[in-house]
Amino acid sequence: MTSASPEERPTTPAAAFTRLTEGNERWVSGDLRHPDRDPNRRQFVAQKQEPFGSILSCIDSRVPPELLFDTGLGDLYVMRTGGAAIGPVVTGSVEYGPMTSGTPLIVVLGHQRCGAVEAAYKSIRDGKPLPGNLEAIAKALRPAYEQAVHAGGGDPVESMARAQVTLTAADLRSNQDLAPFVGKGALAVVGAYYSLDTGKVEVLAGAPA
Repeated sequence: MTSASPEERPTTPAAAFTRLTEGNERWVSGDLRHPDRDPNRRQFVAQKQEPFGSILSCIDSRVPPELLFDTGLGDLYVMRTGGAAIGPVVTGSVEYGPMTSGTPLIVVLGHQRCGAVEAAYKSIRDGKPLPGNLEAIAKALRPAYEQAVHAGGGDPVESMARAQVTLTAADLRSNQDLAPFVGKGALAVVGAYYSLDTGKVEVLAGAPA
């Protein structure tokens, strides 16, 4: 049975990050609380929303942010693209929470064995464009490919997926619209990586103090 969370909405980057971290720990252990998922919560957010986090993640069916952070209705803005690829519309969507709702946390979430990253890696490596609009994903992921190739060692696809996270988080953290919020401590942009094997979210960069 689900129930609305008794906890107040986190209003600082550190508090929001802690809420997500605790939720992921419950996901890993299986001790889920399923907060904010009942009719009362639905009514509470029907007229107004104030999510405490914005998540940019991959479209992969195994990486649903609301589940792996054990959150519920009205808790998160979620943007999902292949390989967490980003462009103007996606950037605007990520900016929406901090700029309109005071959302204090953005998480860019990559993941283990990312099919979109693998396809882009092979396409760029072999010089064979992907079909249709999939090629737009490969083009968006090229900087991550170049960084992974330059770094060398290990699994290049995993390195590319992690590079995509850190590069995207850095770009968001420093962009002209979000940087002022980051500068005054009202917003944190975290780069993170999800393990399909364990369910654990690993922080790569930007965790708020």
